[in-house]
Amino acid sequence: MSAAGPIASAEAFSAHARDYTALRRRLVPGYDAFYGSVVDVLRLAGDGGLRRVLDLGAGTGLLSAEIAAAFPTARIELLDASEPMLAEARERLGDRVGAVHVADMAGPLPDGPFDAVVSALAIHHLADADKRTLMARVHDRLRPGGVFVNAEQVAAPARALQPVYERRWAADCRALGASERELDDARERMRHDRCADVESQLAWLRQAGFSAADCVYKAWRFAVLAGFKEAT
Repeated sequence: MSAAGPIASAEAFSAHARDYTALRRRLVPGYDAFYGSVVDVLRLAGDGGLRRVLDLGAGTGLLSAEIAAAFPTARIELLDASEPMLAEARERLGDRVGAVHVADMAGPLPDGPFDAVVSALAIHHLADADKRTLMARVHDRLRPGGVFVNAEQVAAPARALQPVYERRWAADCRALGASERELDDARERMRHDRCADVESQLAWLRQAGFSAADCVYKAWRFAVLAGFKEAT
């Protein structure tokens, strides 16, 4: 990945930190099911006993807030390259924050073990090679039986379908009240995206050492991917 990639992405999202929370509901069709699927996987894998969770590309803490509400004993560590977004996340989560790491996902991860590592709409900013490396590092940081859940923006399975995904996303966002300016601004931020298709990412999870990998939710360009680390 070029050095400019993560830096440009962090700057683009930092500029929208204050209004990003409201924007996300207008720009992520199926928001509740999308984020809710992450919590569903954690409930099944963690059996209600999650203690330590790492949120990669945590942003303003939207996903972490969902997890904190579902798991009262969980302490959540936040990792993001945008300090303005992390400031909002800390305010949102309060004493549920275990630690804050101002860092790029392409670099070293905090020491584990974690019961779960999660991410929402962040890893697609990495080049494919860096995605694969990150998956292996996540696997290494999880305890046996831990789970990695990535709520992600994905590419179409064939290039010819990509314009269809784009048109469907724009139509769904307009139905949610997004303005044309918001759509144009989102497209500008998406210039930093390096989305990969679901099948490739499931294969990479298995190659990274996860004993099982699955896509538990998908609606056009939004998918939730889960990798399960063997318990023994």
